[in-house]
Amino acid sequence: MAKTKVQKKESITELAHILASTKSFVFVGFDKLTVGETTEARKTMRKAGVRMLTVKKTLLDKALSETSYGAGPTLAGQVVLVYGDGSDVLAPAREIFQAGKKYEGKLSILGGIFDGVYADKEKMMSIATIPSREVLLAQFVNLINSPVQRFVIALDAIAKTKTA
Repeated sequence: MAKTKVQKKESITELAHILASTKSFVFVGFDKLTVGETTEARKTMRKAGVRMLTVKKTLLDKALSETSYGAGPTLAGQVVLVYGDGSDVLAPAREIFQAGKKYEGKLSILGGIFDGVYADKEKMMSIATIPSREVLLAQFVNLINSPVQRFVIALDAIAKTKTA
């Protein structure tokens, strides 16, 4: 059933509010994604604080033009807007990247907006591959611990040769 003008205005207002309140979001193309797969992807993303919203491209363009971003990019196919709750600006790109790997080509990143600037597909893909904060901290701690651990192993080997 087609939307009335009032419903379209409400949708544009809601989209503009989402776009204005979110620091990063991803434009995702989807093709041949079943309802069950969509529901499962939404549940998985919701746990990470990320939302998926299927939008009509014309309404998205109008909502983008009402915000500080201006006219949006030309997007092909059906579009899903993926955005986060604001606590982790990398989460939308990372979560949709993981979902795209799971559903093998049914979800693809078309571009997005990161930190208030339009980003093309390649930039959003590079953002999506950045590990989470917790993983980066663990890698940093491991990096700092590695020389100390090697030093202790070397001292232990020297101590064994001295006692033998």
